[in-house]
Amino acid sequence: MRQFTHVVSIRTSRRGLVEITREIRSWVAAQQVSTGLLTVFCRHTSASLLIQENAAKEVRTDLEAFFEQIAPEDPSRYAHDDEGPDDMPAHLRTALTQVQLSIPVMDGQIVLGTWQGIYLFEHRQRPHQREVVLHLLGE
Repeated sequence: MRQFTHVVSIRTSRRGLVEITREIRSWVAAQQVSTGLLTVFCRHTSASLLIQENAAKEVRTDLEAFFEQIAPEDPSRYAHDDEGPDDMPAHLRTALTQVQLSIPVMDGQIVLGTWQGIYLFEHRQRPHQREVVLHLLGE
């Protein structure tokens, strides 16, 4: 059994979904692990991870709109606003999604469905530098 780690740095430009599947696929393939498990971990409390459809852009648009409805920017609703009006809504959106994914590796590739992609979900309005840690365990 072998294990590998890597940090993917992602520059976001605004709130929304950023597909990171290509970078992850490429890194996993380079490790030459035929069978294993990949853990993808987001090191932030105001950004998260999703596996979601990557074919229709409307899916991402609708997801972003849904999260704006359930965790709106409304300064009168939240006590925590240390970094501005999008601070607490960003934490709520992260709490409702996830910061860690587990993805099987078979025949040297991550196993995703035909229309699935891996996304970093930026929950803040302004640009950020985000880090996603990859941990691959396998043989």
